[in-house]
Amino acid sequence: MNTRATGWTEVGPGCFARRYPSFDVTVGVVVGADGLLVVDTRGSLGEADELRADLVALSSAPVRWVVDTHWHFDHCFGNARFTEAAIYGHETVPEMLATEAEAVRASLAERSPEWAREMGELVVVPPSRTFSSVAVVDLGDRQVELVHPGRGHTAGDVAARVPDADVVYVGDLIEESGPPMYGEDSFPLEWPATLDLLTGLLTERTAVVPGHGAVVDRAFAQAQRIEVSNVAETVRHLAAEGVPVDKALDAGEWPYPRESLAHAVRRGYEHLGSTGAGRRSLPLLPP
Repeated sequence: MNTRATGWTEVGPGCFARRYPSFDVTVGVVVGADGLLVVDTRGSLGEADELRADLVALSSAPVRWVVDTHWHFDHCFGNARFTEAAIYGHETVPEMLATEAEAVRASLAERSPEWAREMGELVVVPPSRTFSSVAVVDLGDRQVELVHPGRGHTAGDVAARVPDADVVYVGDLIEESGPPMYGEDSFPLEWPATLDLLTGLLTERTAVVPGHGAVVDRAFAQAQRIEVSNVAETVRHLAAEGVPVDKALDAGEWPYPRESLAHAVRRGYEHLGSTGAGRRSLPLLPP
């Protein structure tokens, strides 16, 4: 198959990735005897329509399954264009979409008239097949393992592992095109342990497909795990030393730019039950 002509990159036998300029999202596809499994559907109906056209260029097989790696709009707001498929996601995703999608929709509508039109037409479709820890999707001649390794980027991050191809689609638990994204719904203190479990699924040859950016390998994932652990350890140390939460960014030594870590600090302090107001003796969990 001439993947250069189709715009898809074959990252393993029958496993593909395509990186889109919009939000630098990387979409995955696994080809099976019974159809296609798509990992993430992009951020709007228009973006999903573009994805569907690109899928036709890749294969004439039907899309039978979709995996939402998490609830964020740029990964699942295109679900409405794939309602013929079984849509898999973590059990927390439907509730997050029910409570948060309208605010996200309103914010996106302010970007431009085009986005306002897109968000006005959008129907938010949650996963129809949810699970708590693991699930297996049978593609006819191969299986895809879905794993929730723990909380990190969100409460419901999912990785899709294709064992026979040694490919793992990891969503935003690993990012290549920038630092890991710590948002208002992230779990910075739990993220290192989540990456411990995730990297345990990888071999030296595994193609690791992040939610944003280029395909990486186990060494990259392990290095990012160390950086994420450094963030968690620094938050714990500053809170234990009584550094106020609003002073912590300036007081710490961080592996990533300070401007990307405001939510990591705030969420970390919240999870420790600390404001940093005065020295406290806190249970320092292992990283």
